[in-house]
Amino acid sequence: MVIIRPIEISDYQEFVQLVSKAEFGMTSLTNDPEYLEKRVNDSIRAFERIDYKPTPGEAFMFVMEDLSTGRIVGTSGIVPKVGGFEPFYAFRIKTGVQRSDLINVQKEIRTLHPYAEHNGPCEICSLFLDEDYRNSGNGRLLSLSRFLFMSEHPTHFDPEIIAALRGVIDKDGHSPFYDAISQHFFDIDFLAASKQSVFDKSFVGDLMPKHPVYIAALPQAAQDVIGEVHRNTVPARRLLEQEGFVFSGLIDIFEGGPIYTCPRNKIRTLRESSSVIVDRIAPTINSTSEHIIATSDPSFRASKAFVDFNSQEYITVDPETADALELKLGDSVRVAPIRPANLKPSHQTISQTTS
Repeated sequence: MVIIRPIEISDYQEFVQLVSKAEFGMTSLTNDPEYLEKRVNDSIRAFERIDYKPTPGEAFMFVMEDLSTGRIVGTSGIVPKVGGFEPFYAFRIKTGVQRSDLINVQKEIRTLHPYAEHNGPCEICSLFLDEDYRNSGNGRLLSLSRFLFMSEHPTHFDPEIIAALRGVIDKDGHSPFYDAISQHFFDIDFLAASKQSVFDKSFVGDLMPKHPVYIAALPQAAQDVIGEVHRNTVPARRLLEQEGFVFSGLIDIFEGGPIYTCPRNKIRTLRESSSVIVDRIAPTINSTSEHIIATSDPSFRASKAFVDFNSQEYITVDPETADALELKLGDSVRVAPIRPANLKPSHQTISQTTS
């Protein structure tokens, strides 16, 4: 059985090993040991401060642990509010109409406008799952469990949620979008720019285009990838769409991947979640749909299982799940269907996003 829990300092070595398996474009999981150690420590402080106002740059990191081996096999994160002392940069796509009555031509013209958010929304980020575990709904659990954590601490997270999805990058780390636009302004290659942006984004604000860029003037290879996702990110995009997320009109400043958005109170998992009491620990026999189950006291732990609803307020949990989540009779938990009611289990894997 696998569980989701906050990252701990003892996870550091395995966390570094896990991140080393990530491909190009996982900006917030840059394979730099010192940076990753800082992310672990910053996350620990964030969990300790959950009852206080979020600080700029604060981020919560979760890990998926295989309880049978003790291995760390996945990770995901939440930034309560982007911006602050370091803006969130992107391009906004705008469409205008130009017309000439003289030659009877009317054309829609799409342009890219530089965008910087200083007091922005909450961002879900840093999702990566070991290839051996991309099955059995593990990716869905790793992604959606974050929403149950938000539901227990709603005032700590901005009411608007975004997800920056990984754009099109080839196996050698080249981005057609970056090569066509951003490289001309930053004068360093894509991988160097991505890594530098993790440590200090000020160069983006200093050097990014100050005026709109006409999409039609770009090479066709760059036009074709604007707002598109990497092939490995297609399942993650589909999951977000099932949860109520839509394309925001913003794209990543480096590789042109889409940024999706949804009001927190419209997210499917949050809307369908409920707080219930464990009043029986025994084999479950009546449930036909799998649920995410999350605890919050004394700490957040989440897993997936079939549960029996004895009433609207009470559930039966099987012994293995109760043991994994350290549950006892009378404990309060939050549960939500792991899939929308009209969605059947899929063999597609959710393994990674961009940020």
